[in-house]
Amino acid sequence: MTIPSWDDAYAGSVTAPWDIGKPQPAIVRLAERGLLSGRVLDAGCGTGENTLLAASSGADAIGVDVSQRAIARARDKAATRGVKARFEVADALSLGDLGLTFDAIIDSGLFHVFDDDSRSRYVASLASVLRSGGRCYLMCFSDRQPGNLGPRRVSQDELRAAFSEGWTVVSIEADTFEVNPGIFGSTTAQAWLATIDRSAQP
Repeated sequence: MTIPSWDDAYAGSVTAPWDIGKPQPAIVRLAERGLLSGRVLDAGCGTGENTLLAASSGADAIGVDVSQRAIARARDKAATRGVKARFEVADALSLGDLGLTFDAIIDSGLFHVFDDDSRSRYVASLASVLRSGGRCYLMCFSDRQPGNLGPRRVSQDELRAAFSEGWTVVSIEADTFEVNPGIFGSTTAQAWLATIDRSAQP
């Protein structure tokens, strides 16, 4: 998608389905287990709830999103709450432009927006900034979700194929996104939560 289309998702009074005003419960559980530590990147951070959670948990947290409106809201939240987190407008397909390396990456709802060509570019982009031995926590729409409304569904096999070279898929667990009611007729949507390690480089 283009930048204007993502900005439109944060315009006006209509709330985007994924912008629930709090961290995703699955990400909260990661934080409670102490897994969001060191330098953490939240790729496709939206208005920053997961980034702010990581920062509040002690991480050096940076959130990036292609939407300028979303980043502006995230910065306002950080200032209002007194949370030290950094937010930048950036293209998730070119994360190397940040000039940083991360210990952990959160992807909560970004992977599933990409088509096949962009998906491979995105995985390469993640690899360019995640340190050897670092871990990516990736939450995406699941093929267990009925119907065809909303984002593209992703299978476990697709996840394993996308991260087959230079990565180790540690686990893929069934989970749920919390969403605003509307498009799905429910406050939850089926998801996969994948834990994926960047393979140690020789």
